[in-house]
Amino acid sequence: MGQIIISICREYASAGHIIGQKLAERMGISFYDSNLLDEMAAADADNKLNIDRMQKFDEQPKPFFARTVRGMKGSPEENVAQIQFDFLRYKAESGESFVIVGRCAEEALSGFPCLIKIFVLADEEDKLKRICDEKGVSEDEARFIMLKNDRTRRAYHNSFCSTKWGEPHGYDLCVNSSKLGIDKTTDLIENYIKMKMD
Repeated sequence: MGQIIISICREYASAGHIIGQKLAERMGISFYDSNLLDEMAAADADNKLNIDRMQKFDEQPKPFFARTVRGMKGSPEENVAQIQFDFLRYKAESGESFVIVGRCAEEALSGFPCLIKIFVLADEEDKLKRICDEKGVSEDEARFIMLKNDRTRRAYHNSFCSTKWGEPHGYDLCVNSSKLGIDKTTDLIENYIKMKMD
């Protein structure tokens, strides 16, 4: 198998993260999400990166009035995003195969022909149930959490990407995980990837 990079963008509580993990396990490749910062810390021999501080700004949209001064971005959100984009490109250029969830990878790695861009969504009732079960909250609280997280994800994505969050034309495949369930959705994506690689 040649190099393969799978970028997964997802609605909150759509099971996109779980599906990404399962894909990585099945294909025997690396899996990155928020642990990308840990990878960056491990590669930071000079200890120049403040990973604890970076976590605060991970996947956060840039402020509306952010500006660039002397080549440096004017906000920590932009700086953290750019450092992650550079690290993802470094990983891709090394020939590594991996699944990456979020982090605007579909834009950061758009020049790599081995990139496959996936968007995972789900029916609202399934997302609410998943949040209620995982967090032990009421349905109203779950809806607030879902909408808040999706709003942040949309703003983050649209801050750094040339395509809109969830817009079908920005992805190779959009799939509703409610229709088949987690395992069969993973099967579907895996089969799509195999056919695309043939």
